[in-house]
Amino acid sequence: MTTVIPGRFAAKMDEPFAVFIIGMRINKLWAVHKWLPVAKAMPRMLNELGADPELGMLHVEPIRYRRGFATIQYWKSFEHLEHYATKVATHTEAWREFNRAIGEDGSVGIWHETYVVQPNAFEAVYGNMPRFGLGAAGDHIKADGAYNKARGRMSA
Repeated sequence: MTTVIPGRFAAKMDEPFAVFIIGMRINKLWAVHKWLPVAKAMPRMLNELGADPELGMLHVEPIRYRRGFATIQYWKSFEHLEHYATKVATHTEAWREFNRAIGEDGSVGIWHETYVVQPNAFEAVYGNMPRFGLGAAGDHIKADGAYNKARGRMSA
């Protein structure tokens, strides 16, 4: 069980980082043979990323929504993310298999968004939460002083 940390905390990152949000949407519920292999590919990649910090993923948060699944991933840099996407076999094989099995048949949708974030260009606050999101990817600090208000967190 995740430990709740009482109080107000903020996330602190002193270097640029990348936020990568990736997901799948089940467009044809009855096409289990199409979407189940896609759904199973992400845990394999996340296990690999979690086992090797040198690949650059700092933290991941899973999300379920009405027709699919997604993750919010925090990366050391866009370059680390790009390297994983284009050079690491686990991902390149999953992408090749998706294109072979699904292609443009419409049974499964995939999507992603990538953001490169500079220091002093974000803010995050967590009240009575376990370490979560950016607060788990970076430093988790008391939301005191400059970190007490959103504007202060944006420029601290």
